[in-house]
Amino acid sequence: MKAPTSRTSLRWNRRDFLKASTLAAGAAFFGVPTLLRGQNLNSKLNIACIGITGKGGTDTEHCAGENIVGLCDVDAARAADQIAKYPGAKFYRDYRKLLDELGKGIDAVTISTPDHFHAIAAAAAMRTGKHVYCQKPLVQTIYEARYLRNLAKESGVVTQMGNQGSAADGLRRAVECVQGGIIGQVREVHVWSNRPVWPQGMGRPDGSDPVPETLDWDIWLGPAPVRPYKKDVYTPFKWRGWLDFGTGALGDMACHTVNMPFRALQLGYPTEIEAAVIGAMNQETYPSGSKIRFQFPERSLGKQALAPATFTWYDGGQPNQGKRFGHDYSNKPPQELLTDIEALQGEVPTSACLMIGDKGQIFSPDDYGEQFFVKQDGDKKFVHYSKHPAVATIGQSVPRNMFKGDNDSRHHQEWIAAIKAGKPQDCYSRFEIGAQLTEIMLLGCVAMRVGKKLEWDGPNMRATNCPEAAPFIKRENRAGWAMA
Repeated sequence: MKAPTSRTSLRWNRRDFLKASTLAAGAAFFGVPTLLRGQNLNSKLNIACIGITGKGGTDTEHCAGENIVGLCDVDAARAADQIAKYPGAKFYRDYRKLLDELGKGIDAVTISTPDHFHAIAAAAAMRTGKHVYCQKPLVQTIYEARYLRNLAKESGVVTQMGNQGSAADGLRRAVECVQGGIIGQVREVHVWSNRPVWPQGMGRPDGSDPVPETLDWDIWLGPAPVRPYKKDVYTPFKWRGWLDFGTGALGDMACHTVNMPFRALQLGYPTEIEAAVIGAMNQETYPSGSKIRFQFPERSLGKQALAPATFTWYDGGQPNQGKRFGHDYSNKPPQELLTDIEALQGEVPTSACLMIGDKGQIFSPDDYGEQFFVKQDGDKKFVHYSKHPAVATIGQSVPRNMFKGDNDSRHHQEWIAAIKAGKPQDCYSRFEIGAQLTEIMLLGCVAMRVGKKLEWDGPNMRATNCPEAAPFIKRENRAGWAMA
């Protein structure tokens, strides 16, 4: 192994509805005859799936009630079972060839690739009028998040980011409770994660290995710089910790675990982001742990002013190779904040969210915000939301996902129904929202890479005190892999 090189350690403008004329105008501008297919509520959509192993396998399965007409994966051997499962679908290694050849025969695509590939595949599909379901994190860079957010608005296609906890009734109820003032003004948010559950904190290995005949390594690299293939180092799944391909623990899990407070508190552009790392931050991988502070200014919820808020993220812990995941789970909020949680659970969970308000606290012990507990000032302990009397006083303001099945299935069904109805606004994690959440989280990745506090100008997408952050805000893609 090469030794690591150490370093010193929007406003969210939501529109509830898009006018039908905007959708029609977008379809005309982008030349999208397939949008009209969605107006027939009884028809089936033609869907192509880009990335069909791992999470891509379940994403394909959740769309199998429609017509799966195209499959794409760079590794034909790993994809073999999926290819056999959908014999009527044409298989490709290169998504560009899929889009060129199937063209107008596709209504929508799912994208379930490594992070560095999300934006270019999504943009290509959206530019040709395809509706898009893309896995979290939506993109790998802040520029890509802004690009897809704007492109979704311009094109009028129906979009959904794959953070399936968004479909849960509990998460939507938590948003209502916080916005209903059940714990008063929220000034602190703490979220911690058991990630990474893959290797991080190491340098690039020397040498190269033969590329398997079934793997197209050049396409797998996509927009990232060329590097030699090494068996069992980058693929499958271990790509998440590498700077060129993934977004580390923060990118992997924050689109789930921060989803509830992000929505409830209308978090937009932070003004400051500061990161401290555990272990080495080098030129190749994210560290074995990080603590990142995001400072948000005063915001508004309708006519109500929301207090400035500090969000702190914790992942990993001290390096410990004796543990399965290479760290000891020690990176959590201060113990004085965890006493009531430990009393409730018997121990402090390895992943959780804690929101602290002027009148109480909300604690969620799962990665999706589906289950949560309330402790108002004067309460002796946390109480499950379904049993806390104050929750009954909060009215419903967030529409529910009306579909059946697990949350992952319901999240896909919501997207499919929105396509058929021609209503992009029906997707609770549409790119208008999912891109904003992803953009916030990626600022933490940038702060780790530059090793200093960022003073962030959100509207202009720049760190005013840190010009050296620019290459991490907008990546220079490899030749031949432009986004548009």
